[in-house]
Amino acid sequence: MSGVGKGVTTASIGKILQDYGYKVTAVKIDPYINYDAGTLRPTEHGEVWVTDDGGEIDQDLGNYERFFGIDMPKRNNITTGQIYKTVIDRERSGGYLGKTVQFIPHIPDEIKRRIREASNGYDFTLVEIGGTIGDFENLPFLFAMKSIERELGGEDVCYILITYLPTPSHIEEMKTKPTQQAIRMLSENGIFPDFIICRARKPLDIVRKKKIETYVNIPSDHIISEPDIDTIYQIPLDLEKEEFGIKILNKFGMKPKKKSDLSEWSRLVDRIKNPKKTVKIAIVGKYVDIGDYHLADSYISINQALVHASAEFNSGIEINWIDSKELEKNQNRLNDLKSYDGIIIPGGFGESGVEGKIKAIKFARENNIPFLGLCYGMQLAVVEFARDVCNMKNANTTEVNPKTEYPVIDILPTQKKLLEESKYGGTMRLGAYAAILKDKTIVSQLYKERSRLKEDNERLSNLKRDPGQKFRLGVLEKDKDIVLERHRHRYEVNPKYTSLIEKNGLVFSGYHIRDDGKKLMEFIELPKNKFFVATQSHPEFKSRLGDPSPLFYGFIKAAIKS
Repeated sequence: MSGVGKGVTTASIGKILQDYGYKVTAVKIDPYINYDAGTLRPTEHGEVWVTDDGGEIDQDLGNYERFFGIDMPKRNNITTGQIYKTVIDRERSGGYLGKTVQFIPHIPDEIKRRIREASNGYDFTLVEIGGTIGDFENLPFLFAMKSIERELGGEDVCYILITYLPTPSHIEEMKTKPTQQAIRMLSENGIFPDFIICRARKPLDIVRKKKIETYVNIPSDHIISEPDIDTIYQIPLDLEKEEFGIKILNKFGMKPKKKSDLSEWSRLVDRIKNPKKTVKIAIVGKYVDIGDYHLADSYISINQALVHASAEFNSGIEINWIDSKELEKNQNRLNDLKSYDGIIIPGGFGESGVEGKIKAIKFARENNIPFLGLCYGMQLAVVEFARDVCNMKNANTTEVNPKTEYPVIDILPTQKKLLEESKYGGTMRLGAYAAILKDKTIVSQLYKERSRLKEDNERLSNLKRDPGQKFRLGVLEKDKDIVLERHRHRYEVNPKYTSLIEKNGLVFSGYHIRDDGKKLMEFIELPKNKFFVATQSHPEFKSRLGDPSPLFYGFIKAAIKS
């Protein structure tokens, strides 16, 4: 079922195989007909993950990058919509030379082509098929995987079924029947699992393991228990307790290239589980509820970036999700923010909950509470500063009020044209963009402290060699520090107002220069506050356990001191 943990388990398996010395990548298959996740609201399908090359992807690719520690391109996400569009476009252009185009072989062939393309240069490719066994929409992908097995041979393909064993509260007995049904439905596609990973509230016991072993006819040591845990980063360690990595290698007739050493990973996990202190953080957003349920998945990368940063300080993290619409309805709720060590305003779109976010930003600024604004959070911080410090009454973003007297945040003409033509998918400022940092700013000091400048300069060299990436680099100034962060937005700080805003004390500490010379503001800060920093980018997408985002690192450092 959805949410059972396929993504983090796939990421954990990849981490283990990497630790044995192998090059590993992963492909996420989403059976929905959407071309990508770009037009899906977060409450519909979780967070939209952005890749360096501008892909808008399912959030599982984020788990892969966080665990593998590598950047993955958008081609590593496959959807039904992409497959059918490619096949139809090829047919329309005469690519099939007049042949009849059919589900078989043309749809599975396109799926296989994409998997092979993503696999080039790697020892292992982990292919995660989303959805649930028995879903009609999974059939093309299961057929394609069976076809790959026939082409490569069974010794080069391994099937892993991740299944959930419920424990109904009225009987408190773990049930294997859903797993048995999943195995049966999988076998109808000619696929028999080599391993079964059993997700459940508690560890799998001998009785349940024996039932599954009898039903599926595989060795009991290929039935792996994966109970609920405190942190997802515990999963590779738990899987390795059952020597899962070695078992996979044995299945392929392979041996480790090097001795496994997850000691540093284990040390950081122990810090997450047993922190010496705890900081309390409020995330004020709008994508936090759907029906009667609250969805932290809407901001999962921010959550994980906070975990990564706090682990560096041996600190726990208590995150409270505050619906910005509630701050609009009840002014007294603002005073509750005094109990937090830090406040984050994340990204988002539209006017819903905007005034609540602006009130939270003003409260953080005036009460000197550490503040971090991300994307829309930076735009609204500029709006708040313009209103309350620069005396631009009712200043706003034209996304909310197109007729505002002070449009301190405005849409670029090129973006306006795209919206007029209803071209929403894949048309925002997307992917990694170069930002030039001002010297002796909080932002530049943090990137230097975390050694990201050298890392980003290496990535910059790679981007320069790729002509297709030129538009994301823009004009680079000589002898200036450059960083690369990922973006997903349409609106920008209006350059008409930057000088006036800076005169009043807000520092624009980084900017991107387009090829036409126009400056796009990337970072802001208030030097006199404990920590008041915001960015137009999404630095949470580049945060890793053991290598946290510099901005989140600085934010948590200030929150601990506050």
